[in-house]
Amino acid sequence: MDESVRLALAKWPNVPHCYGWLALDARGAFRMRDDMAQAAHLPGDVIRHPALLGFIFRNYAHDERGAWYFQNGPQRVYVELEATPFIARSDPVQGFVTHDGEAMDSISKAFMTEDGRLLLQSRDKLAMLDDRDLAACLPHFMLGDSACDDAALMSWLALDCAPVHPLAMVIGSESSGALVNVERIRSDQMEQRFGFVANPSRLAKIA
Repeated sequence: MDESVRLALAKWPNVPHCYGWLALDARGAFRMRDDMAQAAHLPGDVIRHPALLGFIFRNYAHDERGAWYFQNGPQRVYVELEATPFIARSDPVQGFVTHDGEAMDSISKAFMTEDGRLLLQSRDKLAMLDDRDLAACLPHFMLGDSACDDAALMSWLALDCAPVHPLAMVIGSESSGALVNVERIRSDQMEQRFGFVANPSRLAKIA
């Protein structure tokens, strides 16, 4: 957290929280949602200003309920999540990086939803992979001892029972990478399983 934010919190500790005005989409873009966007259930305008994005990245955190927010000076601005608290992109040098530019350097678990969305877990950070990068990752999947193509992956996802062959993903280079098992998970289980709140606005209504 920025020191200026800490000082603002100390000076004005009781500023009301803000809900609904900021969102993180499934491709890692923060979006500003004004009254019109909220009323029309629109995604809002993408924030592109580098300095503002850097400020958001440095002051992005979650509360004890698992609701994520941007601490904007003395005001806590809660973030509506289209997917997960972080969004990952594949990177030719670092492997995977999250939407704030941080490398996911220790991926220990991987999950895939019924509609083919890939989730990666690195320590306490959960990130969904940007859907535009999934095709490039396909050569890194293994079904049992065999390489996995698109058709095989779709068949694995379609199984209602335990699959015959486990799905795994090679993290890192083919020669020295780690093999991480991929677990199936339903989209409606993600919040409870990983302890985050996708729609903090509903908490405001309860409160």
